[in-house]
Amino acid sequence: MTPHSPSSPDPPRPLRRSRRHRLIAGVCGGLAEWRGWNPTLVRILFVLVGALPVFPGIVAYLVLWLLVPLEEQAA
Repeated sequence: MTPHSPSSPDPPRPLRRSRRHRLIAGVCGGLAEWRGWNPTLVRILFVLVGALPVFPGIVAYLVLWLLVPLEEQAA
């Protein structure tokens, strides 16, 4: 009888701005890749939520643009 070793889960990926799914700065594309979501749906959700007066979407986008590093370029 061989011991069953549980498969180790993948380590969490850090949040990075996307190079592949970018329209402006890659923030929404990076969020989508980080969570495993569709980039188009993240953009639509961000625009809808950003239009609410309680969520300053453009400010949040600019802050993420400045704070989230761009993913490394593929070799």
